[in-house]
Order: sequence, then structure tokens, then C-alpha cells
Amino acid sequence: RRNPTALVLLVYAGSFAEKTYEWSSEEEESVRKAGPVQVLIVKDDHSFELDEAALNRILLSEAVRDKEVVAVSVAGAFRKGKSFLMDFMLRYMYNKEAVDWVGDYNEPLTGFSWRGGSERETTGIQIWSEVFLVDKPDGKKVAVLLMDTQGTFDSQSTLRDSATVFALSTMISSIQVYNLSQNVQEDDLQHLQLFTEYGRLAMEETFLKPFQSLIFLVRDWSFPYEFSYGSDGGARFLEKRLKVSGNQHEELQNVRKHIHSCFTKISCFLLPHPGLKVATNPNFDGKLK
Repeated sequence: RRNPTALVLLVYAGSFAEKTYEWSSEEEESVRKAGPVQVLIVKDDHSFELDEAALNRILLSEAVRDKEVVAVSVAGAFRKGKSFLMDFMLRYMYNKEAVDWVGDYNEPLTGFSWRGGSERETTGIQIWSEVFLVDKPDGKKVAVLLMDTQGTFDSQSTLRDSATVFALSTMISSIQVYNLSQNVQEDDLQHLQLFTEYGRLAMEETFLKPFQSLIFLVRDWSFPYEFSYGSDGGARFLEKRLKVSGNQHEELQNVRKHIHSCFTKISCFLLPHPGLKVATNPNFDGKLK
């Protein structure tokens, strides 16, 4: 059975097995030079436009067209380091065979566009043009897509804009990373409920779990004495945060039940603060030394 993520992408890109794509010289050159490709464009009137040609260039290449697709997406509030995180994922994918995948500590962090400051950087949805072929434990190769998304709740976006981008990225993701700062607050869960319900209705799936894997990534975690950094502490923290108890208000119970009903797998990872030199230096370029 084809990966559900691939099925969604097939709606946009057509059949991998049957459709051929006529490449222009400019498109061939753009594929050779890996970089972010805008596939969902947010227009000035707050409507959305899918760039089918851009998706075709990525998904209909010889190396990818007959593979199952695993899409990894990062979503969450704007200016919280989603693109920065995605670029470390890129570095790992390019260097995953190395003992130290981080590589040269004096090398700037490149890939998806990122910067410090208070204004938004990414708009719509971008996919890295190079698809990474990865062997599953059973030896089968899958095509891994890395996807960066517009942050929610910036000053230029409506609630509908935020809900649409978040819902679309969740619908086509095998793994959705929910990028949060410092803690998992009740409004974070409420927004997740709203956005996933938007996607569930769009997929017309009301009974089965419509989405795959969700990771709560909590940045700048300041309470390692309560729950340790990493996945183990994150699992214990999330179990407590998503627990449904009889003494909770019905609204709080419903939020948690809804989230559990939407994803086949939910996990959490707690990250420490990177330090003030990273957070407050306008000239920081991602060098780790």
C-alpha cells in the first residue's frame, strides 16, 4: 500500500508511474542546484496558489517517481526558529553517514532562509528540491522530503491563513514537528485542535486517525530538574500534559481527546536554550564555534 503522504501528493502531481514531465533547461539547472522551492504561495488577497510545476520538478524525477514518500514538516508560531531547525535536519541528511554529522563547527548554517529578528521570513510552504533516498529497516527505499512552513500568527496573516497552512502541512506530512517555545501551554493545544480539525474536515475523515506522527518540539526548555532534556524527559512531560482526568473541565478534556484521536503516534522532545550569543546576536550565522 502506498504511503498516505504519497497519495496526497499524487493528487497534486499526477501519477508517478504514468506521467512524464518535459524539462526546460532552466528547470534542470535548478534541480542540480539544491535549494528551497516554493510550492504553496500565499497571495496578497489571502488566497493560496499551488505551484504544480514546482512539485512536478521534485516528485517526477527518475529517482523519486516510483518511491513511497516520507514528508517531514516543521510548523508553529512565527519567529521561533523553524527554518533554523530545518537546516540542521538538512545538514544531517547530507552527512548522516559521517560519525560527526554536524561537520565543520566553523561552517555557517545554510539551506532554508533564516535570520534573527522579529519579522517573518518564510511564507507559504517550501520543499527542499533535493529528495533524500533512505533505506528502511526492511531494505526498502523511501523518498524523504523536508518541508518548511510559514509561521502562524504573524501580523500579516489572518487566522484562516494560519489554519490553512498548518492544516495542509499536517495533511501531507508523515512527521509533523510542532515547534514550541519554552513549554506546551493550553493555547498551543487549542490551536493544534483548531488546525487539525480544519485538516480533518478537508480530508473528509471523521472516524479514523487521519494524520501520522506528531512531535512536540519544546525549545528553550528551562526545567530539566523536572523533566530531563531529550525524548525520555519529553515523553514523561507530554504524558502529564496530555493526560485526561475527571477533575478537568470538559473543554480541556475534549482538546486532549481530539489530539489523541488525530495522530497515530505522538511524542515530545525537550531542547535546552542555545545561549544568549545565539539568541541576541544579529550577526549570528549558525557557526557552532
